[in-house]
Amino acid sequence: MIHLRNLLLLFAVALAVSCSEQGDKLQIYATTDLHGMLLPFDFTEGTERDRSLANLDSLLTAQERDKIILLDNGDILQGDPLVYYYNYVDTSNTHIAADILNYIGYDAATAGNHDIEAGHPAYDRIRREYSFPMLAANAVHDDTGEPYFRPYTIIKKNGRKVVVFGLITPSVPTWLPVSLYEGIRFDDMVETARKWMPVMKNENPDLIVGLFHSGMGDEDEIYGDENSSIAVAVNVPGFDVVFCGHDHRQDLNHVVNADGDTVLILDGGSRADVLMHAVIQFSEGGRGRAHVSGELIAMNSLPPSSLFTRRYQGVIDTLKQYTSEVIGVFDAPATTRDAFFGPSGFVDLIHRIQLDITGAQISLAAPLSFDQQIDKGEVCIRDMFRLYRFENFLYTLEMTGGEIDRHLEHSCGMWFSTMHRKSDYMLKYRMGNDKKPLMVNGSARLANNSYNFDSAMGIEFTVDVTKPAGNRVTISTLSDGEVFSIDSLYTVAVNSYRANGGGGHFPAAGITHALLEKRTLSATNKDLRYYMTEWIRKQGEVDPFPLATWKIIPEAWAEQAAKRERVMLFP
Repeated sequence: MIHLRNLLLLFAVALAVSCSEQGDKLQIYATTDLHGMLLPFDFTEGTERDRSLANLDSLLTAQERDKIILLDNGDILQGDPLVYYYNYVDTSNTHIAADILNYIGYDAATAGNHDIEAGHPAYDRIRREYSFPMLAANAVHDDTGEPYFRPYTIIKKNGRKVVVFGLITPSVPTWLPVSLYEGIRFDDMVETARKWMPVMKNENPDLIVGLFHSGMGDEDEIYGDENSSIAVAVNVPGFDVVFCGHDHRQDLNHVVNADGDTVLILDGGSRADVLMHAVIQFSEGGRGRAHVSGELIAMNSLPPSSLFTRRYQGVIDTLKQYTSEVIGVFDAPATTRDAFFGPSGFVDLIHRIQLDITGAQISLAAPLSFDQQIDKGEVCIRDMFRLYRFENFLYTLEMTGGEIDRHLEHSCGMWFSTMHRKSDYMLKYRMGNDKKPLMVNGSARLANNSYNFDSAMGIEFTVDVTKPAGNRVTISTLSDGEVFSIDSLYTVAVNSYRANGGGGHFPAAGITHALLEKRTLSATNKDLRYYMTEWIRKQGEVDPFPLATWKIIPEAWAEQAAKRERVMLFP
């Protein structure tokens, strides 16, 4: 009996120690770049999806919520008809993003650049409707210099005090018109973090967490850099863990900051593909002696919550009905796959609409999706999200012939390689050590994003892929046969992302923000997709046929390369 009593005592002590250790553990889950993928249904494709916040909800119901912090890292208001509908169509009910995140129990969120893209009414509304703070310390009022959103928030869970600090990529003005962020400026991330770190330390927290809508980047401190998460973690000591996003990459990294401490950095991809997870094990004594570990959890490895899905079934039904509305008929299919190898029905339809809306002489546009198709037959609202992925505005402005030429040269420099022989690669790929294109899931990866591959309608030109970058484009005439001059001014239709410097085309052409203001003749007050939808409604029947008058030369080389490389890109 004595031995049994001792054994029972030892077991009780061990259990108490175990419970104590568990009590000192904190878990943080974070999502990023959801782009509207909140419900288990893809309203663009019209199909069910096995990863969404329904999976996250099932995970959380099985855990002790007082030991969990739940964060979102921005870009939630763009990318799917679901959020578009609540941004611009149903503006009276609670926004679906706020409703879902409140229901699940998020503790904080950071604003992303695509949230800003939705415009003041959308992100100001959701900020009011969230039951938790929206963060971004470096998005500040123009007049006062005070943060427009909250700089940080304090979360108390499991007896611990945690500071969560938010930052947004400062490159927002590079992509968006001022009307979308009027009254806000976007400061450097490293400088902003340096300013606020002493303030946060004065709160005497057990943990400081960075929630940065910015890619990892590297540790070099470049003022205003788009992707500065590592630069902040390394150059501003104090962070224990940093959740980042924006670049849609999935990564987990450890860096050593200027004080010699290790910082865990997680990057969570996009569209609910993965869930970022950090585990903090506190040892006795509190802050400074916590062990931090992390992982990326495949969202579809978690079962979806049937309760969650039932709760939002009415919303799913409403959106199915909205996206299924027929707006016209296509006489032929249109695919972005053709757009990499010359004029295509897909991109040329965008050109045609831009020219019709604006009355401009020339249109500049790119395939906004890498691999997308609209089938022959009835065209629905959902198809418009295939045709035009982003909520850009449409500008009409003046450009000289020389600026148009430099714009296209910049585009072709990102798009094409230099062919020295007919067997060379025509498109520009990410290359491996074996000097062959990197393959992901059997598909070759391009060096640059396809949404930067601008072509033009309204002019006749050639792209000579045997020439070096910067010397490939030759513009002969306007499409109506009129003389084209590098010194003449032409009216040009282009989206707001490009006009404000996105992709670097306008800077390469020599058009600064100051010059853009002088050259802008008009801008739409609604997003381009809206006008495209109404254009197709009016037409009723549309033939998405290639109409642009440009070509890649030598034509024989280009034709052979297209056959080879189409299979590489789209196996």
